[in-house]
Amino acid sequence: MVALGESMVTFLPTRAGRLADVPSFERGIGGAESNVACVLARAGHSARWVGRVGADGFGDHLVEAITAYGVDTSAVRRDPGRPTGVYFRTAGDRATDAHEVAYYRAGSAASAMTARNTDLAAARSGRVLHLSGITAALSEGCLDLMRELTAPRAGRPLVSFDVNHRPALWRGRPEGPRVLLDLARGADIVFVGDDEARDAWGLHGARAIREALPEPGVLVVKDGGSGAVMFAGNEGAADTAVLVSAPQVDVVAAVGAGDAFAAGFLSATLRGLPARDRLRHGHLTAAAALTVPGDLAEPPARGLADKLAALDDRAWGTLRLGPGWTEADARAAEEVRTP
Repeated sequence: MVALGESMVTFLPTRAGRLADVPSFERGIGGAESNVACVLARAGHSARWVGRVGADGFGDHLVEAITAYGVDTSAVRRDPGRPTGVYFRTAGDRATDAHEVAYYRAGSAASAMTARNTDLAAARSGRVLHLSGITAALSEGCLDLMRELTAPRAGRPLVSFDVNHRPALWRGRPEGPRVLLDLARGADIVFVGDDEARDAWGLHGARAIREALPEPGVLVVKDGGSGAVMFAGNEGAADTAVLVSAPQVDVVAAVGAGDAFAAGFLSATLRGLPARDRLRHGHLTAAAALTVPGDLAEPPARGLADKLAALDDRAWGTLRLGPGWTEADARAAEEVRTP
């Protein structure tokens, strides 16, 4: 699979407190699309990341760190005139108001991506091309690139699109929600949160979202800790819907959970697993991210994830996962207990 989009160097605080008070930070990496590529590579898939970084030390770190996950970064372009984006955040959960995030991405190398300076052949070289709405919001050139990659084309790979509605990135541009809806309509697999569909499009409930997005062959509507529903079918044909609840998770931080869910779901899709198991693998990979403080988490071993995904409905419904749960190996999977 191939993922295309922005990646940034992240700085995580060494202790809790306001950005004004935190004395030091630990460096990491983050980016919706590169996160997905890293998790898929760790899960045993062939993965490539296509992006653009500055010809600077932070760009070196991003490329080296993503490569270390097993991701092919040969199509990443270096921009000699623009910097690599970075961001800082506090230890609070980004899903609540008790947090601060400071982005320094304006004028970044990633924002200068266009259909002309991106390796389109590399972007289209996998079975699946994963994109997100974040890229579309970075610049007009990035939006044109997204339109090019989601346009109908003979031999196009399956296009996976995570809506990732970020209102701050669209500030002063009221067309943002409509742009994201149009891009989603051009994709084959779409991920969207029930809350972001409500905020962006005024839609309430999974069925209403499907009615507004009949075109994608697969639509996954996520509802946080409640679970996710997958709609499958072609426009104009009978639709099937599968709902899978999320396991209970002792959350450390909600950072990166959406990207992890997409990676787990796509991994199961590439393996040809049925709808229920695709959703369960999405939930399990998200649980790995929810139980660590950073953007990226080691996914559960395939054997362990397969055993948990195969639990009967009663056992799945009482499954509880906390920090360190992914450290069990596949042979010890039967030791994972439900209350």
